[in-house]
Amino acid sequence: MTQVELVTALKSLGMPIAYSEFKSTLENPAPPPPFITYQFTDDDDLRADNQNYVDIGNYNIELYTDKKDLAKETLVQDKLKELRLTYSKNEAKIESEDLYQVIYRIQLMGG
Repeated sequence: MTQVELVTALKSLGMPIAYSEFKSTLENPAPPPPFITYQFTDDDDLRADNQNYVDIGNYNIELYTDKKDLAKETLVQDKLKELRLTYSKNEAKIESEDLYQVIYRIQLMGG
């Protein structure tokens, strides 16, 4: 699966999505929650003989909500399962923004 295919799949969830963050302007304000951001974090490429044999990219998919929203979390998790992507999950409350953040860490191989 490629990053483009991942983004297309996440867009099908019906929530705004952006790489890293939403750039808020007067003409185009950031969307209200719930929304999703995603970002490449690092790689775990398979390497040997001075070559990268298999590209393995690590990504964070971040779900932001204004309250604990199990339905939205289930929506994201079901999509990741449908795509056959394993994930680990962490959660945090961002007090300064009054938001909940659920981070799904995934790997994309070959894309």
